[in-house]
Amino acid sequence: MTWEIRQARPDEYDAVGDLTVDAYSHDGFVRGEYAMTLRAAADRAAKAEVWVAVDASGLLGTVTYCPPGSVYREIGLDHEGEFRMLGVAGRARGLGIGSALTTHCIERTRELGLPRIVLSTAVYMKTAHRLYERLGFQRLPDRDWSPVAGIDLYAYELNL
Repeated sequence: MTWEIRQARPDEYDAVGDLTVDAYSHDGFVRGEYAMTLRAAADRAAKAEVWVAVDASGLLGTVTYCPPGSVYREIGLDHEGEFRMLGVAGRARGLGIGSALTTHCIERTRELGLPRIVLSTAVYMKTAHRLYERLGFQRLPDRDWSPVAGIDLYAYELNL
C-alpha cells in the first residue's frame, strides 16, 4: 500500500471530521459534545494544522497538530509542540498509519525548532498508550487532567 501524509484540503474537511468521529466512536470514545469538536475539521484547520494520511482510495487517518499559539492546545507550553485527535479509519487499522501520523507530528515539532512534544490521551485508550510509548513518549503525570467530570486524561511527553 502506497500512501502519503499531507495537510488536509478544504474539500476534505467534512470527510476528515467524519473519519475522526468514526475512529473515536469505533472504540466507544465519543462522549457528549466532544463529537462536535471532532467533526469540526474546518475550524481546526483554520486554528491549527490538520494532517491526513491518504492513498489512492481516500483518507486513511488524520491528526491535528497544535503549534504554539493555537487555540486547540490543551497542555502544551510555549516551547512545546502538541497534537490531538489522532484517528485512523477502520479499514486502515494495523497498517502503521497512527504511528506515521505521530512521527509526522514529532518531525513537525523539530521543524519548528521546539525541544519537546506533548499530548493528552484518555486513560482508557490503551492502544494509543502503547503506540506513544513504543515511539519513546513518557508519561507526564504532573499534567494529567480532566476536561469534564468522568473523563480523565493522561499526559505524555517526548523530548527531542
